[in-house]
Amino acid sequence: MSSLYVIEPPLIPSLPVIGDSRRFAVNRIFCVGRNYADHAREMGHDPDREPPFFFMKPANSIVSDGRDMAYPSLSNDVHHEVEMVVAIGQGGANILADKALDYVYGYGVGLDMTRRDLQGEAKKMGRPWDTGKAFDQSAPCAAITPATQCGHPTQGSIKLVVNGEVRQEGNLNQLIWNIPDTIAYLSTLFTLEPGDLIFSGTPAGVGPVKKGDVLEGSIDGLVSLKTEII
Repeated sequence: MSSLYVIEPPLIPSLPVIGDSRRFAVNRIFCVGRNYADHAREMGHDPDREPPFFFMKPANSIVSDGRDMAYPSLSNDVHHEVEMVVAIGQGGANILADKALDYVYGYGVGLDMTRRDLQGEAKKMGRPWDTGKAFDQSAPCAAITPATQCGHPTQGSIKLVVNGEVRQEGNLNQLIWNIPDTIAYLSTLFTLEPGDLIFSGTPAGVGPVKKGDVLEGSIDGLVSLKTEII
């Protein structure tokens, strides 16, 4: 049977959906930088003066279904950043904040893994962050819980435990830019599409991981994420 393509396209990255045998197809991954005040301060920035900014990861950086994450090459300083993930269900541009939640399909727990040493080098040289943020398997993510089941979380614990020790802990109500405002602002920069994910920012406590570490991320009301660094 003939194909439309000279090279067969890869499988679409996807995440399991709670309560559904079908999966959530991932289109793009947007990440919000420094969206918790305490994390902004630990990174040496003033959270009261900075508008939101975004960077991206490729869709195929997703690590799903509880799989292990391989420690990436060319780095000796890989950091964990636990985040609430917003799964976009319908697309739009210039979305109004008071309508933004209508565009959300559901929520999950994710890790924005970072080659901090390569990110630091890029910052010093005024270069993009791709090598530090957009590497293979840099976005472990738990199953998506539809908003029809969990609502639209605005408060509740967000936590990362490494080898049984709490490393990061905060509350969703500490977001500098809440989810509706984040979606509204992002939609002025990009036309959002179904399947897009937004990693909404991480609380303080980011730090290095090593091979053999077991990471467990949790957010009240959502399915937890667990992965081992191999």
